[in-house]
Amino acid sequence: MLTSVIFVVLHKVYGVILVFYELFKNLCDKKRVSPNKACLEMGLSRSLAAKWKNTSANPSAEVLSKMSEYFGVSADYLLGSDQAKTPTLNEKDERDIARDLEAFMADLDKGGALMFDGDPMTDEAKESIKAAMKLGLQAAKQKNKERFTPNKFRKE
Repeated sequence: MLTSVIFVVLHKVYGVILVFYELFKNLCDKKRVSPNKACLEMGLSRSLAAKWKNTSANPSAEVLSKMSEYFGVSADYLLGSDQAKTPTLNEKDERDIARDLEAFMADLDKGGALMFDGDPMTDEAKESIKAAMKLGLQAAKQKNKERFTPNKFRKE
């Protein structure tokens, strides 16, 4: 009886650790970087990856924020509470978005004087439009990947 209780406790404790670390490792593999290099690129200590693998330490909110930005996933997904997998954008998708965004901005600039309430549009306003368009293009690309990718090609 005692051994089964110990097993359940160890399984729960170490299972959670391995789930987080395995998720982190899978995200690193998809991005084709080692866990240590990913930590360095996020501005974190290389030892954090080993710490997550070997101990029960959980990442802080600040680290989760950096990881979600780096990997393009939500913090809920990193914590395992976001069960619906949102398709991530790959390098080709990002290049396509950047190309479309530059074409859109070139068309805006080519169209003559951009006005807002009769005043010429400032560079800050143009950057705001560009940022909003980028978010819209990213959301549309993710929604289209989710909607139009056949089940046989989806990665689970």
